[in-house]
Amino acid sequence: MAKAGFTLGQIAEVLQARLEGDPARVVVGVAPLDSAGPDQISFVTDTRYHDAARASRAGAFLAPPDVTGLPAPALRCGAPQQALIDLIRLFHPAVPAPPGVDRTAVVAADARIDPGASVGPLCVIESGAVLGAGVRLHALVHVGAGVQIGEGSEIYPHVSLRDGVRLGRRVIIHGGAVLGADGFGFAFDGRGHRKIPQVGGVLIEDDVEIGANTTIDRATFGDTIIRRGTKIDNLVQIGHNVEVGEHSLLVAQVGVSGSSRLGKGVVLAGQVGVADHVTIGDGVVAGAQAGIPSSLEAGAKVLGTPARPLIQAKRIMVAEARLPELLRQVRALEKRLDELAARLDDDKGRPV
Repeated sequence: MAKAGFTLGQIAEVLQARLEGDPARVVVGVAPLDSAGPDQISFVTDTRYHDAARASRAGAFLAPPDVTGLPAPALRCGAPQQALIDLIRLFHPAVPAPPGVDRTAVVAADARIDPGASVGPLCVIESGAVLGAGVRLHALVHVGAGVQIGEGSEIYPHVSLRDGVRLGRRVIIHGGAVLGADGFGFAFDGRGHRKIPQVGGVLIEDDVEIGANTTIDRATFGDTIIRRGTKIDNLVQIGHNVEVGEHSLLVAQVGVSGSSRLGKGVVLAGQVGVADHVTIGDGVVAGAQAGIPSSLEAGAKVLGTPARPLIQAKRIMVAEARLPELLRQVRALEKRLDELAARLDDDKGRPV
């Protein structure tokens, strides 16, 4: 069966791009530069990929104005990364779920589910939960007592939303994530570790996305808060009473300890660790595997463990790579000093 496609003219209209080439040419999909064929459109989002684009077999390209020498028609736009998002959505539109509650779902009698929501197979929705318009629960989602899920949110399989968790609008949570588990709080009484009751909640604001197998603990008191627009990757751990500011990015395996405060637009790259009760200012960027033991001022760029200013950390890394060579030089100097000291001792012992 022939694949459905779009003409370049249609794509240019959707993307508001300037077309250089035949508007009647049809492409049936989007593919990377190295694998695209003559019936597909590819993309150049960075100057690093100019050579790969010129060697590509793609039938058309989405490209910025300054890329030249392309072997096929080009759709020119000033923000190719943003246009690529719309291009992918054009070829891979979201499939809306039919509203309603699957017959295998278990729903408390006093739960409130908007008629436009979709509840998948084997979901459990406990007492007092509220699902807004257009919410979609995939199979096997657990929604605890009193949970609130804002309109247009989508929750993937095996997510657990513990009691009292509140989600804003258009929140996306991927499979296996757990929101509202107890924070890690214990006090040693001389015989054992007594659990400190965790009686707070979790608040997720609008347009937040949370990756697979990420955990966000409930607060001891008050709320653990993820502010609007923040994106959290897979396998991230956020401790109790943490607050993450608007439009921040937390990448894979980040760990944020309890009661820390992250400002707006913070970026924590993969495997960054943040100590408890730390304040990280707006716009801070921490490189991969940085260890942050203390507070950072707004705009800081840090790397390494313990985290240091980026330039200083890079210099230390360069010097560290030279340590074996420096050690050999030091040993050679020590040997020469020993030899000189021995000669001096011999000279002192000779008769005048």
